[in-house]
Amino acid sequence: MADYRAPLVDMRFVREEVFQAEQEWQAMPATADFNAELADAVLEEAARLAEAELFPLNQLGDAEGCVISDGAVATPGGFRQAFQEMARGGWCGLGGNPAYGGQGLPKLLTQGFDELLYASNTGFALYLTLNNGAGLLLDAYADDAVKARYLPRLYAGDWLGTMCLTEPHCGTDLGLIRTRAVPIDGGRYAVTGSKIWITGGEHDLTENIVHLVLAKLPDAPPGAKGISLFLVPKRRVLDDGSLGEANGVVCGGLEHKMGINGSATCVMHFEGAEGILIGAPHQGLATMFTMMNYERLSIGIQGLGLGDVAYQSAVAFARERRQSRAPGAAAEPDQAADPILVHPDVRRMALNARAWNEGGRLFAAFVARELDRAKYHPDDQVREEAGELVALLTPVAKAFLTDRGFETTVEAQQLYGGSGYCVEWGAEQFVRDARIAMIYEGTNGIQAMDLIGRKLTRNRGAYVERLAGWIRADLDGDSIGSPELRPFREALETELSRLERVSDAVIEAAGADAAAAGAAAHDYLHLVGYAVYTWMWWKAARAAQRGLAHQGPSGADFYRAKLIVGQHFLSRQLPQAEALERQIAAGPSGLMAFEASYF
Repeated sequence: MADYRAPLVDMRFVREEVFQAEQEWQAMPATADFNAELADAVLEEAARLAEAELFPLNQLGDAEGCVISDGAVATPGGFRQAFQEMARGGWCGLGGNPAYGGQGLPKLLTQGFDELLYASNTGFALYLTLNNGAGLLLDAYADDAVKARYLPRLYAGDWLGTMCLTEPHCGTDLGLIRTRAVPIDGGRYAVTGSKIWITGGEHDLTENIVHLVLAKLPDAPPGAKGISLFLVPKRRVLDDGSLGEANGVVCGGLEHKMGINGSATCVMHFEGAEGILIGAPHQGLATMFTMMNYERLSIGIQGLGLGDVAYQSAVAFARERRQSRAPGAAAEPDQAADPILVHPDVRRMALNARAWNEGGRLFAAFVARELDRAKYHPDDQVREEAGELVALLTPVAKAFLTDRGFETTVEAQQLYGGSGYCVEWGAEQFVRDARIAMIYEGTNGIQAMDLIGRKLTRNRGAYVERLAGWIRADLDGDSIGSPELRPFREALETELSRLERVSDAVIEAAGADAAAAGAAAHDYLHLVGYAVYTWMWWKAARAAQRGLAHQGPSGADFYRAKLIVGQHFLSRQLPQAEALERQIAAGPSGLMAFEASYF
């Protein structure tokens, strides 16, 4: 059977020993009330919920799935009760604006909660994480009256939010949408059209659902510049805040999917549904990006969470499964065979998974810290620099974390042998649930194009220069000459040089050949991912070395293990960066020379 225990010790190490969260929070007035003790208390209770309430529902929810009858969707057994418990506990508004009933927790803390949700039950988690993004968007762009009416209900878990973008004929190219919004009296709009692949579009968890819908006004210019954003509730909300009649929002069906079966993925029809314009007319796509970018980091954390639960379950299996003998001599001669964890190839798979997970946890926490700085820091320059780093690294966080997360679930499944292919052990569900993360919220190919187009070539590498400057300052500020840290430092110096060299080459190539950026995009995103993970492991290794030297709170065995896992990343995973550089240098000629008719 699958097994999950919240990685609280590693989370605390990352949060406090690597990124000094308490010092960060107390340097910003908006987060000054938060400290390490409070963070521990929040995540310990979240871990209890994840382990005791959500994880036991994971396989059950996958097998049962959601059911539709006469347009009403029932979530799997136990989901509604678990959601009500979480709503009562205040878990739906952790990062929300305190002015409207949210708790205002910093992202460096709430991203840990997101990991626990995704690891324990991804299908369930999606209802909450989408709601968080909807609340973030409304807090940023809605007027005060809309905020006062909707945000307290979203934060309380009375209602849940969705995002409605994709239509049957268009996904990435949203300029092609056909959903229309026609003005009616009182500043309201009648929204008509159909959307597909809508997570949480209809369910039985709450009495109302708040849809954020992209549509076009009658005077909209063509393409993406003509998109506006509308808030469309499932049931109309009356002036006193109570619920009125149905609002012309109909679920036309459920998608039949490879995974995340506990998540209701719906076809939604808006039949003259009454909506409210959010933000300026024809600025809906830019407005929606507030939510989309939040969701991209969140989905990256989905990859991380699933990678971790897959790793934990595989290691638990490997401790019990006995086959053959350890190399050289029996590890347990009184038994008929040794646990398979003694075999080098099994350890290779397990360490690959652990290194990706721990590197990903560092990376997710780093991006979360920069989001907090960009939002809350009192220094204008710090906020600006943090915002640039977040802009650069958001597509990397989404794509690299989910690519590695899926790779980790597959490798963990392989560790089981034939048992991993059978439903009872849970490994195959982790693979299926992880696969979607590489596709939705902008496919990973689109993330790569965003990185190489908007974040690299468009500004001539300014964001990458900022990142390189931060890494170089980190190296220059190092005062520890420990031999154990030398490989980490040398690797980071090598990858920094590679990142700068390849970035310059890509900018030059893209200026000479329109196809060059697209040909390099996938490999370039992964190269940036390897560089950033190398930086994260450098930070973690220094923190582990400090912990060993000063008897840190995580314990000597933890720090020794951390250094060994980091060395595994350097020796067995990082060498791929050299191959990526060669692939990028190959350019577009081999891809574009192959005529379309040859396929």
